[in-house]
Amino acid sequence: MSGGTPATVVLDRARVGYTVHPYPHDSRATSYGEEAAALLGVDPRRMFKTLIAAVDDRLVCAVVPVAGRLNLKALASAAGGRRAELADPAKAQRATGYVLGGISPLGHKSPIAVLADSSITEFDTVFVSAGKRGLQLELAPSDLLRLSGASTAPIGTA
Repeated sequence: MSGGTPATVVLDRARVGYTVHPYPHDSRATSYGEEAAALLGVDPRRMFKTLIAAVDDRLVCAVVPVAGRLNLKALASAAGGRRAELADPAKAQRATGYVLGGISPLGHKSPIAVLADSSITEFDTVFVSAGKRGLQLELAPSDLLRLSGASTAPIGTA
C-alpha cells in the first residue's frame, strides 16, 4: 500500500515491505510524534521523530525516539561537527520538501546526512513519518537505515 509521498516512492522503488498507518491528526497538536504514538497505540520508544538540525551550518537529519529528546552535543559529535542546533523550520521544510510534523527520514528533496539513534536497532519494526501529518510508516530498521543512508549513534536521551 502506498501513501503517495516521496518516502513511500523510495520504498516502492526499492521493493521494500512496509505498512502505512493513517491516524486523525489534530491541527492543534504540538507534539506530532506523541500524538501519533498515542493514537496508533505504539510504544513511544518504537516511534521515531525526524528532526532537522544545523551542525556547523550544514543540515543533518536526526531520527530519535518520541519517548526521548535529541542530544545536540551528541549529534554534533556524531556528525563530525562542533556545534548543533535545531534548523530554522523554513530551511528544514525547503531542504526536505516536507512540512513540519510530517518530515520523513526518506525521500528528501535535497541530499541530507541522516543519523539515527542507536536504539533504532532494538526493534523488529519501527515507525517514522510517511511524509505528511497523520501518516506513519512501519518498516524494518535495517531497511530504513539502508535506504536513508543513515548511520547510527547514541544521539537521543531518555
